[in-house]
Amino acid sequence: MHVLVRGAGVAGLAVAHELSVRGAAVTIADPRSDSSRAASWLAGGMLAPWCERESAEETVLLRGRDAIDRWDMILPGEVHRNGTLVVAPTRDQGELDRFARRTSGHEWLGEEQIAALEPALAGHFRRALFFALEGHVNPRRVLGLLREKLAVRHVAFIEQVVNEADYDDVVDCTGAARIGQTSGLRGVRGEMLYLETTEVVLSRPVRLLHPRFPVYIVPRGDGLFMVGATMIETEHDGPISARSMMELLNAAYAVHPAFADAAVVETGVGIRPAFADNFPRATREHDVVVLNGLYRHGFLLAPAMAQDAADLVFSRIEPGGNSR
Repeated sequence: MHVLVRGAGVAGLAVAHELSVRGAAVTIADPRSDSSRAASWLAGGMLAPWCERESAEETVLLRGRDAIDRWDMILPGEVHRNGTLVVAPTRDQGELDRFARRTSGHEWLGEEQIAALEPALAGHFRRALFFALEGHVNPRRVLGLLREKLAVRHVAFIEQVVNEADYDDVVDCTGAARIGQTSGLRGVRGEMLYLETTEVVLSRPVRLLHPRFPVYIVPRGDGLFMVGATMIETEHDGPISARSMMELLNAAYAVHPAFADAAVVETGVGIRPAFADNFPRATREHDVVVLNGLYRHGFLLAPAMAQDAADLVFSRIEPGGNSR
């Protein structure tokens, strides 16, 4: 069976890997030569289903809690299993209590425990929540390594398709490009930035509770930190707004004042495709399997949703081996 996968973001690559493991020949079509224009290029890469349960349905926790193990099987050694630290300014301690009530899988830490876990934060926060079972990956590194692994598995990468009828099935993972084609799919704008400083060292994602949206700081190594991300109900993909830039920088400063002197080395804006329930779907639309709606859960849910998409592809195979 030869399957065409449209899109080389995290969803497309995860689907291609799952199909390849199951024995299909796979071709990935994307007009760009790498994944740098995919929304997943701007992702935080947090594998944090217990934290996400604060604002997401339980399905996100149930489908995402084995994401660390799934990614570790796909790319051994690329998952950082250091947990997630959730903090709040003194004035927002009530928000920390509310976050604790809406989630599970955490423990309360006091000042000394916070300092032992993250020495750079010593004396900055009185209390914190620690989600020890969570982890994170570096999205850009993972996307590159997964492309390399797929190439070794003889997955072909092409920029355009001459005739889709040459393939036994098609899986569309083009994300926001399907807005207006797939019913109920909308775009949610996410803005982020990268800061560089040698004055702060963190070992794990730190979430600062924010009155409008969750702000997180994810260490990338070598003094680089990803700060994100806004969630704005619009499909406008223009440059980052001054307001969002100030809010993200203020959040970073609230985590550690040394971020005030950090260099802003990159800003980014991506449109996250989402359905009304903010949970992804793998469905068959006419003759194409469509995997979309990953919203802010791309790396968390991509492995599980890739399995669903592959199930739909292989459900077309008759016992004799012919496509239905």
